[in-house]
Amino acid sequence: MDIRTYLKQDAPLLFDGAMGTYFASLPGREEERCERANLDHPDEITAIHRAYLEAGCRAIKTNTFSVGVDMAQGDEAPARRIIEAGCRLALEAAQPFDAYVFADIGPAPQGKELSPAENYCRQADIFLQQGLTHFVVETLPTDDGIPELAKHLKAHCSQAYLIVSYAVDSDGITREGRLGRELFRHTADLPEVDAVGFNCVSGPHHLLEFIQSLDLTGVTLSVMPNAGYPTVLGRRTVFQGKPDYFSQKMVQIAQAGAAILGGCCGTTPKHIAMTATALAGHRPIVPVPRPRKAPEHREVPATNTLADKLDSGRRVIAVELDPPTDDDLTFFLEGVRSLHDAGADAVTIADCPVGRPRADSSLLACKVKRELGVEPLPHMTCRDRNLNATKALLLGLSMEDVHNVLLVTGDPIPTEDRDEVKSVFNFNSRKLARFVSSLNETTLRTPFRIFGALNLNARNFHMQLKLAQDKEECGVTGFLTQPVLSPEALENLKLARATLKGKILGGVFPVVSHRNACFLNNEISGMRVCDEITALYEGKEKEEAEDLAVTISARIAREITPYTDGLYLITPFRRVQLMTRILEQIRQE
Repeated sequence: MDIRTYLKQDAPLLFDGAMGTYFASLPGREEERCERANLDHPDEITAIHRAYLEAGCRAIKTNTFSVGVDMAQGDEAPARRIIEAGCRLALEAAQPFDAYVFADIGPAPQGKELSPAENYCRQADIFLQQGLTHFVVETLPTDDGIPELAKHLKAHCSQAYLIVSYAVDSDGITREGRLGRELFRHTADLPEVDAVGFNCVSGPHHLLEFIQSLDLTGVTLSVMPNAGYPTVLGRRTVFQGKPDYFSQKMVQIAQAGAAILGGCCGTTPKHIAMTATALAGHRPIVPVPRPRKAPEHREVPATNTLADKLDSGRRVIAVELDPPTDDDLTFFLEGVRSLHDAGADAVTIADCPVGRPRADSSLLACKVKRELGVEPLPHMTCRDRNLNATKALLLGLSMEDVHNVLLVTGDPIPTEDRDEVKSVFNFNSRKLARFVSSLNETTLRTPFRIFGALNLNARNFHMQLKLAQDKEECGVTGFLTQPVLSPEALENLKLARATLKGKILGGVFPVVSHRNACFLNNEISGMRVCDEITALYEGKEKEEAEDLAVTISARIAREITPYTDGLYLITPFRRVQLMTRILEQIRQE
């Protein structure tokens, strides 16, 4: 029966469960790559297919989920062999049961030479050559490449059936920081996509709650949750969700509107068997509309004086002061107080600059806001925290009335520390901005004002400008620039002003000596001190150099005023008194 005809019947289409976790549970297979087993252990893969079919599923997926990684690495020949073997095994297993076989495609790696669209389309071509016309692209964190794949499939096979499935957490957000409901609607609106839904990451209860919040009008919905949530027993990660509970929730998911059902991580043939029995006992399944919840009342957002001042068109001055390397905050807090008294509207706090450990920028921001009443702007890098830790930290900041963040990718860990200190980098700054924007929409009563960094000293500034525009699309509404210490940086600032929509705080860094200028040019990424400024410091003693720093910094502040919404002053070597002099000079002018 044509799959479209099948789906017009009362009963939902039931898929298999998790090939990967089931294969890993077999003796001696925990460390082996599941997809490679198409070639190395074909009998075991065939047995798993048959176990799910005998359990009562009507559709199975090829064992090819991770082949996109091979494609991204340029290993197309082994990828083809895995796909060809996977198709053969699935078709042979499905034939006696008259079941549908779906080509299974996992998320394409980002940031590779092969774009997601090219990756998906190359896999699709191999599947089509093997005679498969049904496709499921699953566990997606983003829709990158999906429109192109959908058009490609229908252009090469008009009868192709395509399911697109996203992976969201219990808040409906993907690991790329995308809102599941937006991805759902955007994908459902693509005419070449036949069904759209969700799988993995969440258990059945949270996916049920999530789909009940969606408008399913005109959408063929697919839902394939995990058996529950993982736990670690000994050295193994296992799912302990019970099949009877899973099957009961799947009936509710069907009643909520899902036409396509199945299981993801941790679901075994027993989960599918009990689901098939439960669904059979509840025919016909008629989706039960759930009354739409009225929007929850949100309290009036807390005051964000920095954002309010920028939005009103007034200029602001933010001054960066590095956090201490020990637990003595006396100098730091006194410095913040002095800077604020001298005219700083906000203090920015770096997040372990240059990859070296310092006091936590977010904790310091909370202390500054609570004890001094000064608006903090903590930096937040992508280097040291995964998604869970980042979200927890953002919630804590919001609770402490800190509502501005500067998001940066972060400097790498110094080479000598890498054996002991590991970077995380779940995000880059653009993805992190999108994630914070998602929290603004779904979770937070008072939204964060999101700032990003802009390197005016980059050799290829047009690329930096394109990245900044991407950041704006992800929710960044303001930029703090690297210091303007050269004519080239000033010209790049003018171009940024003409191109970007967001507010710009122009970077000012007081060079304090000739040696300092040489050091910045040679050892600090993103810094460029022109030869003319460097030469001015030759032969200058400390006091003379500081006087010169005040003069040059004030002059630069004047020059960049027409192209900025404020200033971003960077304190060198904890010289707070120098910064107060510069602030006073700027205020006098």
